[in-house]
Amino acid sequence: MSTLSPEQVAEFRLLHTDIVDAVSTAVQGKRSVIELTVTCLFAGGHVLLEDVPGTGKTTLARSIAGALGGTSRRIQFTPDLLPADITGTAVFEPGTGQITFRPGPVFTHVLLADEINRAAAKTQSALLEVMAERTVTVDGVGHRVPDPFLVIATQNPIDLDGTYRLPEAQLDRFLARVSLGYPDAEHEIEVLRPGSEAGVVERVREVTTPARVAASSAALRGVHVADPLLAYVRSIGVATRQEERLRLGASTRALRGLISAAQAFAAAQGRHYVVPSDVQRLAEPVLAHRLIPTRDAVLAGEDTTAIVADVVQSVEAPRPVPA
Repeated sequence: MSTLSPEQVAEFRLLHTDIVDAVSTAVQGKRSVIELTVTCLFAGGHVLLEDVPGTGKTTLARSIAGALGGTSRRIQFTPDLLPADITGTAVFEPGTGQITFRPGPVFTHVLLADEINRAAAKTQSALLEVMAERTVTVDGVGHRVPDPFLVIATQNPIDLDGTYRLPEAQLDRFLARVSLGYPDAEHEIEVLRPGSEAGVVERVREVTTPARVAASSAALRGVHVADPLLAYVRSIGVATRQEERLRLGASTRALRGLISAAQAFAAAQGRHYVVPSDVQRLAEPVLAHRLIPTRDAVLAGEDTTAIVADVVQSVEAPRPVPA
């Protein structure tokens, strides 16, 4: 049964809306993407932004940090970037004769990993531990990163010269993959208008605190997920593993992420329980980037986004069972 009271659900919905509204002042015309990113923040996941340069990826990361009153750091991934440039390193202090840990940019609330696919695999893997465990281990000593901790990684799907494909193990650490895309005509004109607040991160209102966000994230575990919903999510996962167009289906970690995201999404809608439409809404951004199509499927022009949509449509959904 749910451990969330109606008052807690109402409070979370208001908090979620306040953050989205604050970020929307700087990132205009992309409310659905902002909502999904904030949902990932509360679900304890990370976001992979796949888009061309100049669409507001950096603005999105900094605006979220500003709205929750936390810190944000940016790492420009390049081929010569080293793991220690991300996580930090042990430094000898001549004055004291001691070795101390100097934290890297990963010690922040919102980390923008810009063009993550331009760094070598060894450097990319430096993020694996901290994304999964929220801990950096240097010389056998673990160092916790702040809570909440959100990685927003970007990659350019067009310019692939000098890039390294993200390994499946790392793609599986991202809760969702989204694309900002270009704004529609109305919002792009507003962005172009002199004096517009679009892109001005300094104008984003601080509407909460990191501690409150962390507490709300922990409380979301109480959002009720009925057994038929769990079976429904597993059936979707099994269907991807049996799909002839895929050579790699959804992992158990992916399905757990789908449940966590659905819990946050349901609470943002003012509900203390998950319904099938929550799962259906989130299946594509949560699952598609983790799947690998067969060579024949690629040659036929199939992509994993369409395959996930077909799979979800083929699996019978249970009736909603409120807590």
